[in-house]
Amino acid sequence: MRVILGLVVAAALALGARAQQAGEQPADPAIQAVIQSQIDAFLRDDFETAFTFASPIIKGIFETPERFGKMVREGYPMVWRPSDVQFMDLREEAGRLYQRVVVRDAGGALFALDYQMVETPEGWQINSVQVLRMPEVGA
Repeated sequence: MRVILGLVVAAALALGARAQQAGEQPADPAIQAVIQSQIDAFLRDDFETAFTFASPIIKGIFETPERFGKMVREGYPMVWRPSDVQFMDLREEAGRLYQRVVVRDAGGALFALDYQMVETPEGWQINSVQVLRMPEVGA
């Protein structure tokens, strides 16, 4: 299992190789806490709490925690029910901050995700999540 996780980390680092040129930042515990708190809320099916970590733009699009929860369950099952979460690099691209996260879904598949973060008067919030293609890793 450690070998597989090591390969996942290596693959995620390969995805983030361009982050070095794009403004890699030191880890931000506040950003990681927001993402982890939202994932924890998803694991409890507490979409009302999970919705509080979404940016005003996301809240405006989905309008209710129920609609937001339906979108996450159907479109991002790996975020709704991850079995493992690893925080990778934080980087700035074109003035926007992205936190790379690698998750393992309930079936064991690995996904690299970019969380776009925005700072609001309420603190850091999640503005979008993009699923990235994981590079092929040979055995």
